[in-house]
Amino acid sequence: MTILPTDLTIGELTGKTSTHIDFDRLATPVHRQIVAPFRALQRDARAAGFDLQPVSGFRDYSRQLAIWNGKAAGQRPVLNDSGEPLNIADCSDAELVRAILRWSALPGASRHHWGTEVDVIDAGTIDAAYQVQLTPEEVADDGVFGPMHRWLDEVIARGDSHGFVRPYALDQGGIAPERWHLSYAPLAARYHAALKPELLGAAVLADESLALRETVQGIWGEIYARFVDVDRACYATADAVLSTPDLKG
Repeated sequence: MTILPTDLTIGELTGKTSTHIDFDRLATPVHRQIVAPFRALQRDARAAGFDLQPVSGFRDYSRQLAIWNGKAAGQRPVLNDSGEPLNIADCSDAELVRAILRWSALPGASRHHWGTEVDVIDAGTIDAAYQVQLTPEEVADDGVFGPMHRWLDEVIARGDSHGFVRPYALDQGGIAPERWHLSYAPLAARYHAALKPELLGAAVLADESLALRETVQGIWGEIYARFVDVDRACYATADAVLSTPDLKG
């Protein structure tokens, strides 16, 4: 039996509750403990000439379920490894599950449930009419948000990012690289450590409304290893922040 730390709940881990979320102080809802460090990162970005803004933060279970079921039903686009629309009629159920997971998390298993994750843009490079897509092209070095992300690369590598890291910086055969996705390591590392496969599997597979549920159950071990359990080395550049006494678990 998996025991959670006393200050974490299965509801927080899986997006079923929002009691840990601040809905007011940033442009998108986030965990209340990341507001101050994110604002500090924004100040540093502003001094470097960038308008760092969050466009997605906390996402609850029901929202993630709607995204998942919509993709499984063909109501939302499912993309291949190159980010191009996939004809899901040509996929087996297992292939479809893996294709959805490449770009979208399983309900209950999204890091966005924790409130520790933010997808960011450089708002100073676009006008009000621009439709942000969060695509690899936008965040490439020569993309509209590329210069800001090169700056983020530098501050993360130096350990000067106020605890923010990139959990999906590299393609390791699971979630596709997401240069726009920042994670607040001091909290995310604790949620990650608590998210044991048996605990998460029981919570996810209990939902009979989950599309492709039987297929997910059949390849659960692979799903957890490839699409949930990111390399914990991603937290290493935030070691200085993680060692701060008031941020320890």
